[in-house]
Amino acid sequence: MAKNGNLVIFRNDNCKDFAPAVATGDFEPLNNYFVFPGFCDVHVHFREPGFSYKETILSGSKAAARGGYTSVCTMPNLNPVPDSLENLNVQRQIIEKDAVIDVYPYGAITVGQKGEELSDMESMAQYVIAFSDDGRGVQSEKMMLNAMERAKKLGKIIVAHCEDNSLLFGGYIHDGIYAKEHNHKGICSESEYAPIKRDLLLCEKTGCAYHVCHISCKESVELIRKAKSLGVNVTCETAPHYLVLTENDLKEDGKFKMNPPLRSIEDRNALIEGIKDGTIDMIATDHAPHSADEKSKGLANSAFGIVGIETAFPLLYTKLVKTNIISLEKLIDLIAINPRKRFNIPFNDSYTVWNLDEEFTVNPEEFLSKGKATPFEGEKLFGRCVKTVLDGKEVYSMLGDR
Repeated sequence: MAKNGNLVIFRNDNCKDFAPAVATGDFEPLNNYFVFPGFCDVHVHFREPGFSYKETILSGSKAAARGGYTSVCTMPNLNPVPDSLENLNVQRQIIEKDAVIDVYPYGAITVGQKGEELSDMESMAQYVIAFSDDGRGVQSEKMMLNAMERAKKLGKIIVAHCEDNSLLFGGYIHDGIYAKEHNHKGICSESEYAPIKRDLLLCEKTGCAYHVCHISCKESVELIRKAKSLGVNVTCETAPHYLVLTENDLKEDGKFKMNPPLRSIEDRNALIEGIKDGTIDMIATDHAPHSADEKSKGLANSAFGIVGIETAFPLLYTKLVKTNIISLEKLIDLIAINPRKRFNIPFNDSYTVWNLDEEFTVNPEEFLSKGKATPFEGEKLFGRCVKTVLDGKEVYSMLGDR
């Protein structure tokens, strides 16, 4: 880190091409401003086309910019599903028109994300960041093998939502203490780690680049750690809520419902060890907005998913860095550097300026996202985004909020 007047400009060996020209004259000088490379989130749901009442490319990208993000990758559970170039172009046109930051779409692995037939991967390959059926696990081993072989030839990553439907039994929270004590249907950890185990063997066989979405349990961490030690081409992500919350924090409220679910203290501890030792490569928000009505039906009947792109950095800084669990440099690696390295996403002269001394209370009504469901409502966090810049253009300024 290098000091520049009242600013601290963050640098490390992994972002040598990050060298912003920081304008300092448009906000009141305070202590402890930090300039970071623009954050990068490889797992967001911006819901457009098809579900713009939940979120749009415009509202989602504005929310991302407010959170310090200058690059995001949008998941394909849309309507139409981007399973062909024709369908993908519907989303690409909206991105071109409305996005205020760099938005990279995923292409679907299978037609309609139904797991029955491979998508037109060849036609989409040059226009998508990778291939995923996120929101649904690829149930067939043969289908995943074929997808990996095809992706390998195209030089693309398979990004997997790992969930075995045969092990769900109608569950909607972790199959643990809270579920038993409150008579809820649980989701077992095996529904996550069994598909990971299967896919790691396929990845080793095919040589395909493979990335695991939102891991949440200790068995997943150990499987990926072992695979990496064997040289398998695998990376993975977890989300902020799995590093901060457990099933012990659950309340009878839809804003605590996400998939995978909040798991045990032992699982959270394993995830933290995983980010410390490099088993977990990056943190992605899995920003998943829904309407107020869809999130108002309790744990059993609310839609899966919470928002988080506007609070991710303050949450992780407050809960992990200020408590000395990880360093600030490590956090920047996890949310800015490593995602770009794995997915080959350029910095595009982007940076974000933060006042790390400012404390605020999370108020969803202030979010730029259309989604308001967060389990962190009312939490006091440190770190306020002052501005975010992409390609020399200011895409967010705190002055616009005040």
